[in-house]
This record gives sequence, C-alpha cells and structure tokens, in this order.
Amino acid sequence: MRVLWVCNVLLPVFARHLGVTAQGSGGWLEGCFERLTREQTDITLAVCMPVMPPGIHTEKGTLPADSKTVLNGVTFYTFAENTMAPHVYNAAMETRFKEILADFEPDLAHVFGTEFAHTLAFANAFGNPRRLLIGLQGLCGRIADVYMADLPYSVQRGRTFRDIVRHDSLRQQQANFRKRAGNEYKALRLAMHVTGRTAFDREAASEINPEAIYHPMNETLRSVFYSGAWSPDKMEPHTIFVSQGDYPLKGLHFVLLAMPEILKSFPDAHLYVAGTSIIGNVGSDRHVKRKYPAALSVSGYGAYLRKIIRKEHLSKHVTMLGRLSGSRMKEQMLKANVFCCPSVLENSPNAMCEAMLLGTPVVAAKVGGVPSLITDGEEGILFPSGKVDELAEGIKTFFYEPELGRILGGAAARRARVTHNPDTNFKRLIGIYRSIVSS
Repeated sequence: MRVLWVCNVLLPVFARHLGVTAQGSGGWLEGCFERLTREQTDITLAVCMPVMPPGIHTEKGTLPADSKTVLNGVTFYTFAENTMAPHVYNAAMETRFKEILADFEPDLAHVFGTEFAHTLAFANAFGNPRRLLIGLQGLCGRIADVYMADLPYSVQRGRTFRDIVRHDSLRQQQANFRKRAGNEYKALRLAMHVTGRTAFDREAASEINPEAIYHPMNETLRSVFYSGAWSPDKMEPHTIFVSQGDYPLKGLHFVLLAMPEILKSFPDAHLYVAGTSIIGNVGSDRHVKRKYPAALSVSGYGAYLRKIIRKEHLSKHVTMLGRLSGSRMKEQMLKANVFCCPSVLENSPNAMCEAMLLGTPVVAAKVGGVPSLITDGEEGILFPSGKVDELAEGIKTFFYEPELGRILGGAAARRARVTHNPDTNFKRLIGIYRSIVSS
C-alpha cells in the first residue's frame, strides 16, 4: 500500500537531515512517522511538505521548493507555498501536486488539516475522493465566527503601526480566516473520508459534507510527555501556565482580566505564558529577545494586552517565556499550580492534552471539542467561555486545594493515557488506511 502524506509543516526528521530548524509543531506527526518506518508494515510512505519559495537554505546551499529527496527508503517532496499567507490559493500548487502524484502513484492520500490552501489544491489535483483522507485539526469556518473573542469594539477596529505596515489588523485576520474557511469547505466536499476525535469536529464535518465517512482517530502526542507526573509537593504554588496567547482566539486577555480577582486572595500569583510574545517590553518577559522596538512589533491585540497589564498593575505578575521546546514545555507544566486553556474555540488542544498526560490540574473553557476530552469536576474544571469571574474561581479552587489538583489531575492522566495511547492510535491509523484502500 502506497500512502502519501500532505503535511502543514516541515517534518522534524527531514529538517534535521538538512541541518535546519523545523518551524511550527510536528512532534506527534514525527512519532507516527517513526512507527510507520520502523515497524514491519505493508506501507510505502512518501511525505509532501510546504516550503517558502525559493526553497530551504542550508549549509550546503538552497534546496529548491520543488525538490525530491529519498531518505532511508522514504521519499520527501516539497512544494512552494507562502505559509505566511495560508488563505492565498495558488493554482501552481496543483501543477506541482500532479507531478508528485505521477511520480509516486499513491493508493491513498492523507492530508493533515484544512487550515492551508494547499489542502484544496491537493484535493483538486488528486481527483479521487474515495482514496482521499483529510485529518481535521482546526476548523477555519468555526474559528472565523468567534475570532474576535469578545474584544471591545474599539480594539477590534484598532490598528497599530505594525498592523498597517503588515496589512494584518484584527479585522484583516478575521477576513483571512473566512477565506481559509472557503478553501476548507471546498476541500472537504472533495473528500469521502475524514478523521476526527471530538463530537465537535464530527458535527462540523457532517455539516460540510454529509456524505463523507467519519473515522474516529485520536492523536499521539509528543513522546516527552508520556513520562513524569505532576505533584503538589514539587509545583510552584499559585502559578498559572498558558501555552499560547498571540491572537485573540487563545483568550489570554481573559486570564489577564481574571488576575486582579485572583490577586485579592493570592497576592503572589504569577502567570507564565509560552509562545511568541506580542506585548513588547510590558510584563516580566526577561527571557524574550526582541528584534524590533515595541512600536514596530506590537499588534493591535498585543497593545490591548499591554493596556490591561498597565491598568491592573500586572507587570510583576506576568512572564512571557517565548517559544519553548517540548522538554521546556513539560518542565513548565510540572512546575505550574494550574494549566489554563482559556481559548474561545478549540477542537482538541494538544497542550491541554499534554498537561493532562502529566496530571497537571487543568482549568479550561468549555468550548468546541474540549468537553469530549475532559470531564468537568472529575478530571479538571471547565468554565463558560469568556466568563472571567468563573475562570478566576476555577484557578483559585486549585490554589486553595492542592490535593484536589492531585486527584483531578490523576484522573485526567489516566484518561489521557487511554486517549493518546501510541499503540492503540497507530493500529487505528493503519486500520483506517486498509479499510479505505480495500473499499
């Protein structure tokens, strides 16, 4: 069985071969790749990956954006795509995909995600819905509807110097998600098979394409999170960890707005935020190096976060950690008193699931696919999206009762070890492939 993967990122194993740093996530993909190539199966694998034109710059020169490399029996193809503008459809990708299809001749194509225009380009080039499998990750149409995340109207309409120069205001970002949603809709209409893992994505996929066959398929997470366990004796009391907060959907502003209420009861409370810092030099972000002055780099959303921090005197209670490796992320989760997922929409947030694997107490917004992954009051605390008072109360509950964190976190870890079991998920993936090819 010849299987072609179409990924959203440069696979880490290929990036290491080239001696470059892989941008974005891909740890769970790499784990699956290692199983497929290590174990004896009847699958011959090839991988397609997007590359910013003109190509990948390495110490040995530039690898073209339309390259083909065979590494340990696996063929890696690259195609040119402006990944900074995932809403832009480029018909030239169809030509490149037809070349790849003619060269590899797959029995099955598995496309991971619908967020990039290349998913639609590939579906158009492939032209075989019965052998096309699309894995649902984020759902652009649903994201576009809630993108502003209850921001004040003045913030939604505002633009900083950075937003004007980059043509990247909040309203433009939302408009781009609507364009991505259009591509997503067309792509899913061209596939007879989809994989998902929550009631939320199952309903969304059925709404777009009622004829498509939905295959339940849980994700295997980064290997580093399958060892280690959170303990109230080793965590730093009254600390909150948020894994990302660089755009409104992730809801960082809700946590900042909850901090004054938390600080009334716990004056030493501290918020740690991973990911790209968009707030300039506001907050205790000593770990983050800045390439440009704040005036040139702070987005409209970042300016709003800075305003909250200044108004509520939070600068000594917030630390921006920057982008973290898997091991650093794990370290931060084990140190945190609470892991918080305040997003206004998530399908299956990997960072929350990784925190669950470790047993870190979780407070999360009850949105999208989150209730399919964690049970309120039994494995964590869920709060209504955007309800700052209830968010604060959830965090304070774990601050007051570390033993409750241990009990609920332990229950979450037991569930996550089943949901994200690598052996079960690998066997399920192979089973899906075989059922599609044999039908």
